[in-house]
Amino acid sequence: MRILLVEDDTLLRAQLRTALQGAGYTVDEADNGRDAQFLGETEAVDAVVLDLGLPVVDGLTVLKRWRAAGRNMPVLILTARDNWHEKVAGIDAGADDYLTKPFHLEELLARLRALIRRASGQASAVLQCGDWSLDTRSGRVTCAGQPVTLTAHEYKVLDYLMHRPGVLVSRAELTEHIYAQDFDRDSNTIEVFVGRLRKKMSPSADSSASSASPAASARIETVRGMGYRLVLS
Repeated sequence: MRILLVEDDTLLRAQLRTALQGAGYTVDEADNGRDAQFLGETEAVDAVVLDLGLPVVDGLTVLKRWRAAGRNMPVLILTARDNWHEKVAGIDAGADDYLTKPFHLEELLARLRALIRRASGQASAVLQCGDWSLDTRSGRVTCAGQPVTLTAHEYKVLDYLMHRPGVLVSRAELTEHIYAQDFDRDSNTIEVFVGRLRKKMSPSADSSASSASPAASARIETVRGMGYRLVLS
């Protein structure tokens, strides 16, 4: 999942970047409203953490312009002032949630997970598709109850697909959502990550045999010339 982080405080932005990346997110950054508006309108972000007190263009104006342009990604606003008028204005402008500074990083991550889940129609913090499970809180992945170790990019691909079970996702879309804006993107590597995931996420015969009522097996289906889809076998 790809997050746009908009914060003009250098230290806080660095802390938030580290926390978001540690939670498995790809992070794009802006430190002013003009750049934030551009990135939000042109890049495929899954959610935004938006400070309201921004230079050049304030955060509330940026949010209104995104919504007017039809950009509907979830937005979590940050405000340094415990002012209910500002919170109401943010929600009315199209924000999905808010946090007042100072805040705990764990709360920000929890609220962000919730926003992304709701945007993709998921109710639980643990994503489940057949015998595949991904805990968005801990990053723990299992197949048929057995833990699976993934690289950062493999995790990002699986995370994106598990937020959209049964939905056809193109290689270009996956590429946009697992790499940051300034990264040298190569959609051909998606095929490599998917191939590795298929091998790592294949349940062993022993684990299937030991289960009294095994869950349906999940797999990543290739739709030739179009992309990938997470389905039940």
